[in-house]
Amino acid sequence: MKKLISVVLTVLLVFSAAVPAFAGIDRNGTKSQIPVIRISGDGEALYNAEGERIMHFRGLLEQNDDEEEDGSAIYESIANVLMPFLFQGVAFDNWEPYYENLEKEIAELFGEALLDKNGEPIEGTGLPQNVVDEMEHNKVTDKKGSKGYYAYNDYWFKYDWRLDPLETADDFNEYIKCIKSVTGAEKVGIISSCLGTNVVSAYIAKYGTADLNGVTFDGGVAYGSEVLSEAISGKFKVNGQAIERVLIDCANYGFFDVGSFLISTVDLLTASGMLDAVVGVTKEYLYYKILEGVTSALALSTFFTWPNYWGAVTAEDFDDAMNYVFGEEGSEKRKEYAGLIEKLENYDEVVRQHIPEIMQSIVDDGVNLGIMAKYGSQMIPVCESSDMVSDQIASVYRASYGATTSTVNNTLTKEYISAKQAAGLGKYISPDGQIDASTCMFPDNTWFYKGATHSNWTSYEIKILYDVATADRQLTVNDFEWGQFIVYDNATDTAYKMTEDNCNTEAWGKEETEKLPDTPYSRLFTFIKSLLNWMKELVAILSEKFSLNGGITE
Repeated sequence: MKKLISVVLTVLLVFSAAVPAFAGIDRNGTKSQIPVIRISGDGEALYNAEGERIMHFRGLLEQNDDEEEDGSAIYESIANVLMPFLFQGVAFDNWEPYYENLEKEIAELFGEALLDKNGEPIEGTGLPQNVVDEMEHNKVTDKKGSKGYYAYNDYWFKYDWRLDPLETADDFNEYIKCIKSVTGAEKVGIISSCLGTNVVSAYIAKYGTADLNGVTFDGGVAYGSEVLSEAISGKFKVNGQAIERVLIDCANYGFFDVGSFLISTVDLLTASGMLDAVVGVTKEYLYYKILEGVTSALALSTFFTWPNYWGAVTAEDFDDAMNYVFGEEGSEKRKEYAGLIEKLENYDEVVRQHIPEIMQSIVDDGVNLGIMAKYGSQMIPVCESSDMVSDQIASVYRASYGATTSTVNNTLTKEYISAKQAAGLGKYISPDGQIDASTCMFPDNTWFYKGATHSNWTSYEIKILYDVATADRQLTVNDFEWGQFIVYDNATDTAYKMTEDNCNTEAWGKEETEKLPDTPYSRLFTFIKSLLNWMKELVAILSEKFSLNGGITE
């Protein structure tokens, strides 16, 4: 493993690194007689045949600390990538050695967790035996027991989250049949989140809804996730202000404290235009020359040998993503990865292109439906859409199946809100002015939860989804005390009905809807303000350093 590589990837991984944590659920007397099956995303650790952990996002960076590594290993890693970049790519316009070495170096970090070129696991890798045994035990155990009801986590479907969702859907179907049999239930409820929504969508596409009482989607990516979709389809973009907000979020949510000096430095680079200039120069002279090769190398050495991650690519981006990662039709890489590509194209044809119809079939079949979209944090800034309102990974537009939103640090315009109110749709406008729920596929079945990150699945959202999945009728936003728009206080682990007084939870504040005109004077003013703030932070750091060292000595 290379420490250098893990540091580079930290920004991309930090938000998905936390394993979902659950507080105690107060259901206010709701105790279902219907068994509930829970299916989540990529939180489950994976192991090899020797019982060694090969992949767990929370422990990914820790793997490097377990290995002795001197400076020569780091220098070697740099040289393996830098030398072919400079002496073959830049000098002779031969980029293939650079692509190959980049993919090889980064692939070391993921190791046995990568799937092979047919989209199949390396022999012996997957869920640990104790989890497999637990799943088999659940299939033959009625967990209603002495408590007299089924809890949300009695039947938690654990699976290898790397694999083809359509194949996992077969195992999911078997699990549902077993739970129905052992409990004697006619139907089950489903609570799905993140990548689990891909599996549930694939399950419904293949097996329908006959066994379901209710199905719910929380922070879902089945309709797409811009972070995963755009970054590999030619829509990669770095935004300085978005980086600032991510750094502030990191400190606010306790991932790590980046310090105000680093934040002010990024702010200065953005205000001065230096960040845009660097990115612009890179695009002008190198971007179109190396983008596709680098995209392919990064994709196939990290997340994109995993078909379930491809499930988060949007219908609009899928063809471009395939070209960026595997090359045009008939390319050598297309032939090399033919087995994996077959899985990806099959999912596209069976599921991705039919997501609206799949969702509509749930309602048409009389099955309860609940959708939860979370927001209040900056989307990871690696894509053109990083200014969308999101929970860091899933945009509200995608997770809610169609809500109209403002940009992340703004509100819907006064004209837009007034027009909605005049049309009798004002109740669907969030108190913070960022969301219009009326444009969702199912506006009355969709909740918006502000203040919890994508990786934090709180007891309050689970309560709503549990109740919807197990109710004897379709519950709507009008059936819950929190209404449609909810605020979560991370510090106190408390949820509230959103109001104009409690809705501004962003750690980085919110800009006014109407900004100053973009003129040379306004840009100069912004730069001077940022420069002064940066100098203040620098002085504070120097003062602290001298104080700790006992002052300046001769």
